[in-house]
Amino acid sequence: MKIAVNTRLLLEGRLEGIGVFTAETLRLITQQHPEHEFIFLFDRPYSNQFVFNTNVRPVVIGPPARHPVLWYGWFEWSVPYILRKSGADLFLSPDGYGSLRAPCPQVITIHDLAFEHFDDQVDALTRRYYRFFTPRYARKAARIIAVSEYTKNDLIKHYSIDPEKIVVACNGVDRYFRPLTESECQRVRERISGGKAYFLYAGAIQPRKNIVRLLQAYDLYRRQHPHGLKLVLAGRRWHYPEAQQAFRSMVYRNEVIWLGHLSRAELAELMGAATALVYVSLFEGFGIPLIEAMYSDVPIITSNTSSMPEVAGQAALLVDPTDTLAIAAAMSRIATEADLRAQLIEKGRQQRQRFSWQRAADRVWQAIQQVLPLTEGVSR
Repeated sequence: MKIAVNTRLLLEGRLEGIGVFTAETLRLITQQHPEHEFIFLFDRPYSNQFVFNTNVRPVVIGPPARHPVLWYGWFEWSVPYILRKSGADLFLSPDGYGSLRAPCPQVITIHDLAFEHFDDQVDALTRRYYRFFTPRYARKAARIIAVSEYTKNDLIKHYSIDPEKIVVACNGVDRYFRPLTESECQRVRERISGGKAYFLYAGAIQPRKNIVRLLQAYDLYRRQHPHGLKLVLAGRRWHYPEAQQAFRSMVYRNEVIWLGHLSRAELAELMGAATALVYVSLFEGFGIPLIEAMYSDVPIITSNTSSMPEVAGQAALLVDPTDTLAIAAAMSRIATEADLRAQLIEKGRQQRQRFSWQRAADRVWQAIQQVLPLTEGVSR
């Protein structure tokens, strides 16, 4: 079979959540199923590091799809053209987009419906595109992969999708994330925080991630603990003036360290040396940093909303993300109660067994297998 894959988010040095899911699942699938040909569809020049096996054929088709108008051109004209030209039996799209004009069955991964819950956090044109196309992609797809039960239920609730056509996968953790020795932790702390212990936030610096309340809660925590932990934030910055205003208003702003986007290896070191991960997002379809913390033996504070309780299980202190007092109180407990930290780490070791890239790849392949028989005997 010829399986065409949307790989436009495989960007060298710029992999984030969905890009990591795409890379890690495809690396395993292409290596474990050499009997199939995989046509990787890029929207710009690609890195050979993403040609994972000899059965991968990379193809560049324009236009570079980074804007709603260009999304439409790429998914509704360029992709259908190459699907026909290549004789693809199936189109796999890991980033939530599909093609209404595709000539073959599709399997799409939908990571979340954040725009349905926080429509004010995307621009008007992007919001219109998502609201128009996403339900149509979901209905046209032969199978949908959801990364959590929460996202599956969201699809059923918002778009009345048949539950039988949704396969629930997960996310995983790459090899970099592991527990660090005390000497390794100390070296990281010396480099990052002047040798001081720290809370870590890892993720994009954008409104849905609740950075304003995180900063406010940290300030409350430090007022109660003047010699407490520092706060380190690692992630790509969006245009988010409210966060900068909240930062400027802090009493303890000099105890906050902004690192920007890091490589996977750099982030893994930073995670492994943290006293705790504080991930109090307003909404997540999954929340990859949660399992990165578990694999690093790092306790977690996270939100009691959307998918986060499902992913964190018993390995986290759950808080209302809109309650800065509750977030600050959880920080205080984590910082001062060694027994609590040890309990959460142990529960994390158990919870993390549910999540791996192999398990995610197996579920993606399961969805493909459910669709491929539909293409048998079809001549192109």
